[in-house]
Amino acid sequence: MKTKIFSTAILNTGLILITAIYGCGNSEKKEVKKEKEVAIATFNLKKDKLSTTLSLPGELIALQQVDLYAKVSSFVKTLRVDIGSEVTKGQLLMTLEAPEMNSQLAAAQSRLKAQEAIYTASKANYNRLYETSKTPGTISTNDLDQALARRNSDLAQFEATKAAYKEVGSIQNYLEIRAPFSGVISARNVNLGAYVGPSGKGSELPIFTLQDQKNLRLAVSIPEVYTGYLKQGDEVSFTVKSLPNETFKAKVKRLSGALDLRLRAERIEMDVPNASKVLLPGMVAEINIPLPANASTFVISKKALLDTSEGLFVLKVENNKPVKVAVKKGRETEDKVEVFGDIKEGDKLVAEPNEEMHEGMTIKP
Repeated sequence: MKTKIFSTAILNTGLILITAIYGCGNSEKKEVKKEKEVAIATFNLKKDKLSTTLSLPGELIALQQVDLYAKVSSFVKTLRVDIGSEVTKGQLLMTLEAPEMNSQLAAAQSRLKAQEAIYTASKANYNRLYETSKTPGTISTNDLDQALARRNSDLAQFEATKAAYKEVGSIQNYLEIRAPFSGVISARNVNLGAYVGPSGKGSELPIFTLQDQKNLRLAVSIPEVYTGYLKQGDEVSFTVKSLPNETFKAKVKRLSGALDLRLRAERIEMDVPNASKVLLPGMVAEINIPLPANASTFVISKKALLDTSEGLFVLKVENNKPVKVAVKKGRETEDKVEVFGDIKEGDKLVAEPNEEMHEGMTIKP
């Protein structure tokens, strides 16, 4: 009787344990199922217009700038200007001296006079023979033809000598350095007596650098993605570090129409009047370029963009499952960004995706 009671107790205990284990298993399954049904915020994709401002560094350069070198080997004789001198077009900046040039000019002048005398003699001889030949039988035709040929030959020699003399004279003019346009001397690299010329130590640096500082160019390289937003005549604003509280305006004047192969950007230039000379060539400017919304595009919150090592994605919800869709960014503001990819209006996207949301898992939007 005791043995039967003991067996019954053992059996009841086993049933209780099995029931407890089964109940725990069901409870865990319910908890796992409950975790999978955590709600995830989503939104419907729609088009919007995004107007932004693009900030880029630019460079102020002189509207005109030229480095002046000596045309012939010579020495500096006089200096009429220095750094900071304002000059006008055609003004004499410096004179050079080359003693051998004076000798060449004198020799060319002597050759010119000698050839002129030869030509004058042959011309007079031909004229006499021509006048005499008017009397029949006095001058043979052959003698007249030879006199004409000599006169033409001497004329050609005289014209060649005259051209050579002008050439030496024009080279002599190179001993005077004049300003090709009005501006300011921004650099001077020689002193009195220095050797200058097309070759030698004196030609390593320019004699002068002349800049037109009353009119400047503002140059900037626009990235490829933004090249379609600017056109000729558009106005931009910019600031410089030396005058942080002052804003300047400039209008787009020239567009290169091609991308730089190294930067993948288009060079754009704007003309900046600078009569007061508060802006200096070489300054770096912070340019603010307005980018108006040309057409409606897909605009999402930056939090909805999944940035991974594989690229940029959004998570599109299809049949309660997340699907990765690769996208590219366009313009962006502090909290919004344009996206382009295999997406369409009305798609349901996860508002704040993360890499733990993998394809295949079930979510509850």
